[in-house]
Amino acid sequence: MSDRRTREQAIGLRAAPWLLGALLLVGWQVTIWATDPPAYLLPSPGAVFTRLVALLGGSGVWGAIGATLLEALGGCALGSAVALPLAVLIHRSRWFNSAVLPFLGATQAIPAIALAPLLVLWVGYGLVPIVLLCALLVFFPILVASVVGLRHVDARVVDAARIDGAGSRALLTEVELPLALPSILGGLRNGFTLSVTGAVVGEMVMGGAGLGELLTMQRDSLDTAGMFATILILCAIASLLYSLIYLVERRSRVVSSLRGSSAS
Repeated sequence: MSDRRTREQAIGLRAAPWLLGALLLVGWQVTIWATDPPAYLLPSPGAVFTRLVALLGGSGVWGAIGATLLEALGGCALGSAVALPLAVLIHRSRWFNSAVLPFLGATQAIPAIALAPLLVLWVGYGLVPIVLLCALLVFFPILVASVVGLRHVDARVVDAARIDGAGSRALLTEVELPLALPSILGGLRNGFTLSVTGAVVGEMVMGGAGLGELLTMQRDSLDTAGMFATILILCAIASLLYSLIYLVERRSRVVSSLRGSSAS
């Protein structure tokens, strides 16, 4: 009986996002029927779907998707390459932690739209400033998640490794980082979605050949259905990246719990 209930709960959880999506579509369509707004103000779900199919059927949108993905992935990789070593340094050095953390928090008050013009002045137009903007957006979430993960490693496991003769480097690579991996992946999961946002903002402000540039052209031509369709593509990209990292994160949590239990 419990197995059957568990299966039913699993099916319900899988169906929940589809049901919510269906309810949102119904509410959208009911709003169109009730208010009859102009198409440039709020297009119908059918018009957006037709425009989405037309976009995906052309070759131009795939090049834009590739450009936005390249910028987002490049920015996330760059932000991670800076955030992860810095997280280790903050975790290991109390002095560095006290000196750096107040400034890191202050940087989050600066909106991305304000950084974009400065990056244009300093770096110019093209791929590089957009990647830098994405890296700045993802840096803080990845850093915080990594520091939290390192600080919450079970002290008993660390002490047992030290008793077994593990040095500072071995302790980091073989104990702390593997056990902190679920938290690090959680930061990467949020970072990737922010990186997609950064890529779009960067393209709209600094130019480019991605989906942000496509949105700008659709806005200028009052192609509201096209804007909705492009936003749906962006949502699909972010959701796919989020889900993929979430699956890896869930698996790493299982491995980390097994390591922690065996070490303790």
